[in-house]
Amino acid sequence: MSLEGYVVDARDLSRGRTIALEATCVLEDFKTEYQHIQVFETRVFGKVLLLDGIVMLTEFDEFAYHEMIAHVPLFSHPDPRSVLIIGGGDGGAARESAKHPGVERIDVCEIDEKVIEVSKKHFPDVACGYDDPRVNVIVEDASEHIKEGKGGYDVIIVDSTDPVGPGEPLFKEEFYQHLHDSLTDDGIAVTQSESMFYDLELIKKMAGFNRRIFPIYSYYFCLIPTYPSGHIGFSYCSKRHGPKPPESIGISGLRYYNPEIHRSSFVLPEFAKERIE
Repeated sequence: MSLEGYVVDARDLSRGRTIALEATCVLEDFKTEYQHIQVFETRVFGKVLLLDGIVMLTEFDEFAYHEMIAHVPLFSHPDPRSVLIIGGGDGGAARESAKHPGVERIDVCEIDEKVIEVSKKHFPDVACGYDDPRVNVIVEDASEHIKEGKGGYDVIIVDSTDPVGPGEPLFKEEFYQHLHDSLTDDGIAVTQSESMFYDLELIKKMAGFNRRIFPIYSYYFCLIPTYPSGHIGFSYCSKRHGPKPPESIGISGLRYYNPEIHRSSFVLPEFAKERIE
């Protein structure tokens, strides 16, 4: 939503908190079959994409989120060749995955094709991953698509919205069981898993069923100023490989990820550690 010249993130308004970005113009504002899509130009953070009133990305800080959701699993796996991205219609996770030369196939399963179109139009530096010939777009409900593929992916990245509306099924135990079944024998899945400051009970619940499903589970996080509480977390779910950082990365131009950040992102503050671990 917007209010008196500001873009206001609607996700936490009912709980008495929000973030607000000063907007200079409206670039897109329309509803699809699935959600309300808006794009604003802001004074400080560049263009911002909202889905159902919730900030998905800004040009200012999207790199932090996309680098951490992609490179942590891709560097933890010894030889990732096939990648499935669930959600991620903006193309950022595909862009980062394509930086790994050993990856041979990147499938992006996005329920709303309009998100892809808007991202290509307004966020070309994010959506540039779609130009890579290894990227295949699947326009489908990921909670249904994941039931079909058994054991085919080395890495699955779930770049989802919050657990409301189209994103709600992606936070259920049944979905994570399908993730497990869709991975190779040594596969890794990483999923967007909310804020440990604001959503600790949800994270605790997810940690509980993920430890039953996967031999290896951990929660990690990254800093990103335009998300609620200034950070976002991820579930690391693996059949065999722990979240071990590489000795060197061999990729130039990264702005957030490095081996030290990889390692330290799994170190949790005590209040979260005692609830999650």
